Amino acid sequence: MADNPLQNVTFPSNGHTAHGYLALPESGSGPGVVVIQEWWGLTDHIADVTNRLAAEGFVALAPDLYGGRTTHDSDEAGQLLQELPVEGAARDLGGAVDHLLSLDAVTSEKIGAVGFCMGGGFVLVLAAQQGDKIGAAVPFYGVLGEDYPSFENLTAPLLGHFGEQDAMAPPDAVEALADRIENESGTRPDFRIYPAGHAFFNDENHMGTYDPVQGAKAWGATLEFLRAKLEG
Repeated sequence: MADNPLQNVTFPSNGHTAHGYLALPESGSGPGVVVIQEWWGLTDHIADVTNRLAAEGFVALAPDLYGGRTTHDSDEAGQLLQELPVEGAARDLGGAVDHLLSLDAVTSEKIGAVGFCMGGGFVLVLAAQQGDKIGAAVPFYGVLGEDYPSFENLTAPLLGHFGEQDAMAPPDAVEALADRIENESGTRPDFRIYPAGHAFFNDENHMGTYDPVQGAKAWGATLEFLRAKLEG
């Protein structure tokens, strides 16, 4: 395992010990949210998103799916994604869900999940695997290295953010995914298309597609959605 200075918590997951970054709100308690990394790894950007959620009153946990490794090289990131077994990694993420539910600081009966790029794909897999433990799921421009598993056990409401100029998750593929989710789960996701490219929320801007205006719109909608679904 590589050292990642952002790791500040460990928790049992899928038969082993997982690492991650945990951020608490100033109040000390709030609804729980899992934050799922992009294919770059558990980077400063993901830690910053976790901190932003904590600042908004959530207990936020970002699991480290790469065992401490990070990269800014898209070819290496793609390789790390391809080497990550989707269903196994989602079970690891299930450990993060259980860990949050075990914390006295977490006030919600269900957990929210927010993820970006690869993490956006994993949000959907996690929600499908964990069923009623997930109370709100928010994929940002989800991309997986393989096909999605069945969504028949998915019960969480979904809010998704996608870019109109995103070749990795183009609008027609997003629409087809929404249809499949509805057919298999009976739940129609609220997938929104923004006039932007892939990773438009990432202000580290590795791909040169950061859009502060559209990113702010998606983030504001995400906070409103998480509060409505987890605080009630």
